[in-house]
Amino acid sequence: MEQKPRLSRLTAILTQLQSSRLVTAKMLSEKHNVSIRTIYRDIRTLEKSGVPIVTEEGRGYSMMEGYQLPPVMFTEDEANALITAEQLVIKNKDASFVQYYTEAILKIKALLKGPQKDKASLLKDRIYFTDNYLHQRTSDHLMRIQSALTNFQVLHIDYRSLKNTSTNRDIEPFALYSTQEKWLLIAYCRLRKAFRVFRIDLIQKITNTYEVFESHNMTLEEYYKSYERYNAEYSDSKNT
Repeated sequence: MEQKPRLSRLTAILTQLQSSRLVTAKMLSEKHNVSIRTIYRDIRTLEKSGVPIVTEEGRGYSMMEGYQLPPVMFTEDEANALITAEQLVIKNKDASFVQYYTEAILKIKALLKGPQKDKASLLKDRIYFTDNYLHQRTSDHLMRIQSALTNFQVLHIDYRSLKNTSTNRDIEPFALYSTQEKWLLIAYCRLRKAFRVFRIDLIQKITNTYEVFESHNMTLEEYYKSYERYNAEYSDSKNT
């Protein structure tokens, strides 16, 4: 990988600091193909230019809370990637996800300059993703589940399996993944006292319990190693 010119690298480091809670010198050096010592010099340069970077000893760097850089500028290729992603998201089977992404992309489009806006509009009209799963059920729960997952909130769900069996459960959301345009939720089920995988489109109703659970101290990779037998694609077996 070729090194970026220093100005481009400094700009990219600023963007990473803005978009991440914490970044390490090692992460930055690997991403930009430079030495850790070079990253140290870059950080000092940004600090001297007035960027309030917080150094957390032994952990990494972050941007001072509340500090905002001017709006980012998109290259033509970056803008095209966003427009393409928008058309793909519109085909998603969760209505809440489509709604919030559409609202977010409108704000992003507001940052585009005049010629970029024209090209983005043209590209939007010239891209189409066919839907091979027209008869699948849709859901409207993804965004609510995402919020519960990141805030460690217990959810009460009414769930109807593919075998048309209904159950009520309290669950602790752990992770989400998508396959063939279906959203699947990995969660600790208090009814079964084990992790289970739920198809989001089979959740009939979600109720907040206002209860917070302790974070499950494992990565998604560790989950797969420990609970592989529960990861059938739709997880609607008799044990769900």
